[in-house]
Amino acid sequence: MRLKTRHAALALAIAASACGAIVPTTVFAKGNAPAVDIPYQQFTLPNGLRVIVHEDHKAPIVAVNIWYHVGSLNEPAGRSGFAHLFEHLMFNGSENHPGDYFPPFEQAGATGQNGTTNTDRTNYFENVPTTALDMALWMESDRMGHLLGAIDQGVLDEQRGVVQNEKRQNENQPYGQMWQVMTKTMYPKGHPYHHTVIGSMSDLNAASLNDVKDWFRTWYGPNNAVLVLAGDIDLATAKQKVARYFGDIPATPTMMAVKANPAPLKESGRTVLQDKVPQVRMMRAWNVAQVGTRDSDMLDLFAQVLGGSASSRLDRRLVYQDKLVDSVGVSNNASQLGGNFSVTAMVKQGVDPKKVEAVIDEELQKLLREGPTADELSRARTTFEAGFIRGIERIGGFGGKADALASCTIYTGNPGCFRDSIANVQAATAADVTKAGNAWLKKPSHVFVIEPGERKPLAEDPSVKPAPFVMPKVDPKYKTIASDVDRKAGVPKVDHYPTLSFPSMQRGKLDNGTTVILAERHEIPVVQMNYLFDGGYSSDFGGKLGTASFAMGMLREGAGGRDALTFKSDAEALGAELGSSAGIDGSAATLSALTSKLDASVGLFSDMLRKPAFNPADIDRVKAMRIAGIRQEKARPNSAAMRVLPPLLYGEGHPYAMPLTGSGTEASVTTISRDDLDAYRRAWLRPENATLVVVGDTTMDKLLPVLNRHLGDWKGEGAAVKAKSVPQVALPTKPRVFLIDQPGAVQANIMAAELVPSTRDPGAVKLSMANDILGGVFSSRLNMNLREDKHWSYGAFTTAVDAQGQRPWLALAPVQIDKTAESIAETRREISDYTSGKKPATQDEVTKVVNNELRGQPGAYETAGAVLGTMTGIVRYGRPDNWIQVRNEQIANLTPAQAADAIKAINPDALTWVVVGDLKKIEAPVRALNLGEVTVVDANGKPVADKK
Repeated sequence: MRLKTRHAALALAIAASACGAIVPTTVFAKGNAPAVDIPYQQFTLPNGLRVIVHEDHKAPIVAVNIWYHVGSLNEPAGRSGFAHLFEHLMFNGSENHPGDYFPPFEQAGATGQNGTTNTDRTNYFENVPTTALDMALWMESDRMGHLLGAIDQGVLDEQRGVVQNEKRQNENQPYGQMWQVMTKTMYPKGHPYHHTVIGSMSDLNAASLNDVKDWFRTWYGPNNAVLVLAGDIDLATAKQKVARYFGDIPATPTMMAVKANPAPLKESGRTVLQDKVPQVRMMRAWNVAQVGTRDSDMLDLFAQVLGGSASSRLDRRLVYQDKLVDSVGVSNNASQLGGNFSVTAMVKQGVDPKKVEAVIDEELQKLLREGPTADELSRARTTFEAGFIRGIERIGGFGGKADALASCTIYTGNPGCFRDSIANVQAATAADVTKAGNAWLKKPSHVFVIEPGERKPLAEDPSVKPAPFVMPKVDPKYKTIASDVDRKAGVPKVDHYPTLSFPSMQRGKLDNGTTVILAERHEIPVVQMNYLFDGGYSSDFGGKLGTASFAMGMLREGAGGRDALTFKSDAEALGAELGSSAGIDGSAATLSALTSKLDASVGLFSDMLRKPAFNPADIDRVKAMRIAGIRQEKARPNSAAMRVLPPLLYGEGHPYAMPLTGSGTEASVTTISRDDLDAYRRAWLRPENATLVVVGDTTMDKLLPVLNRHLGDWKGEGAAVKAKSVPQVALPTKPRVFLIDQPGAVQANIMAAELVPSTRDPGAVKLSMANDILGGVFSSRLNMNLREDKHWSYGAFTTAVDAQGQRPWLALAPVQIDKTAESIAETRREISDYTSGKKPATQDEVTKVVNNELRGQPGAYETAGAVLGTMTGIVRYGRPDNWIQVRNEQIANLTPAQAADAIKAINPDALTWVVVGDLKKIEAPVRALNLGEVTVVDANGKPVADKK
């Protein structure tokens, strides 16, 4: 259950644009590009439930997506946070399925399951195997029609605690207080958007059992909901099943619709906050047009041109030309009552924010006067269209086809509203975009600045005695229909499951020696590729930390005679996405190209690999940004721990003993030169022993000529470098505890870590499954303990990082600050009880994780990106082409004894603990645990002298 911030919540589109706005788009036939759409059918039950059906039989899965038209805008004074609180409560079981909501879905192999709340709606969604559709509909209908008997004071207190820890977790991040200030500032008292979605602590504490039950009776009925079924389903089946499970649920009152109220600011203003942050972040915001309006579509285009991409006007001016900021972005996020248009910049250290504000205003006024150029408008359209094509590969989950249909229905009443929006985008002229910009962005705005300093707790509005709920009568037009479902018989059993059909892996060879592995996927006109090289963070050992990551990142900063801006602009014009990065043991270059633009896109990709510019001015610019990024890593609790942890685990002189982010240190990055970057390129970007993994809408016969035309004569430069060996490290003989001070923190971030065998180890699959029982799935032991039972955390989990050598296994838990020591004790107990055999894996636990993994694979491999990821792992870790079958056989045959043996790779007496929090509140209780030697370290991992 993930809370989306209110201003990033609109899901009318399938994909986010580069400016951060989520844009409703579709693509029609144009040139030689195929038409892409989301065809649908619909019906409405007599009780008012509206059902949208989209058929997509590419995989044996169905996306079940139900949206309730209730969000924080519907909360009266004194009841803030109710919609989001109820999202959590509805995951806590129902009258006929008491207890947690997730187990039946985990047993069925559901994927993409979650729920979100924003200002305007609450939604729940999951992808299930086709054979589990009855189970999913039974579960969704049971919580719609049979929930209240399952909510008691204990359940309310539990989920209230979880929500409050989610609030603490969000606000504990750098710059995390801004959203609370922003909502109060941008909207006047009495406006439904004046308060945050997550609400105030006082209102959450004041919520009574009767309050929340009245809230449910008011809003969560069939006539206030939209159900989308997308995937391996047809209309007749949908009608029969939905009527059977939902038809007998009575309608709720018909609530009066809230009228749109964008609430433009009456006067401009400025708010300055202080926080424990390394640099100034500033945002300028306007209240603008609501969702579903043509003006909102035009503002999407305006945002893209102004600051939505690397080649936008603000990027050109602030990042590349004047070098005043490390990053800048513009977004237009539309909601039901109004939208929010914002410009956000991370100001370079030492730069006056008002100077940045002046440039932003200068560029804004120029665009308002002159409008976008034809080229800018064309690139903006292409960006949106390419994003749509990539997005509609998914039937469900965040931003899939089901999301588009549901959100269009909720917001506009028309499931196909995305067609109108793309028509607006395609037909837009420069004059149209300019007119909308002038209509809204010449109105007053507000500037928010967060600068380095001491964070002060934000005061909440004084408590308001909430008025009683007044529920109108139910409209007599709504009727129920009889159902033969015996709710007392429990959740419908799923007696068989579809099996995974993993695409065959075809192999070829380029003239340059590169091995090509292709898996065909023709559902959308996109080709994705991942060029795999050696090198990676570990190659920095003995040199300058951060070189690998820096060098790979610089590939995108100009190539083939193009400067950085021209290179990025050309990629946008093609609708191509190019990437390059380093990992622990290797590096990779990626391309996602529209099939119709594959040849030109591969040409650009080739230039990136073969002819990177490494322009000194760009190196200096990116170096400053990378140093700023390292400072940001130190300011965030989790990444701060990730930076100091590897040197503690591996010890000095080990190739992995560096920040897990691979970014290096401020001192090392400062010294990296152009020669260093080019030396990395010559040493490691070599085609002769590389592998190019490709998934998408092509064939080997079509693909190889294109690749050879652009890459076939590419040869490695100079002598090849042999990868450094990764020595084995002995585990500590006793636990160790390291504390990092985060003054003013309202949470502590707990991390326990230990080295386990390589990803290549024969026991890696069994360890992964044994880990799932401990902390790898929602219903794991650790999460159920700290989140559901104790409600001290929003979520706790365990995982292992992939690596060729020994790799870090991690247990992570952000917890409320006053429960730090208790949470550490519980985490250690869970680990110790499991690994020692005191509480070994049960057959039920093994069956749960095995079923969840195997039955979820048809949904897990819905996208080409998921297939590409598995194929990449096959190459990286020397696995056979039939790895899926090999792995699945190991999983299917897993026994409790094997799980018990596998988890012994974790020794609780060899754990290294890193805890980030306010030392004044956590140090004494942690020391009192007598867990092991306690050392206070700074953000660089260096011991801090005792000031006592």
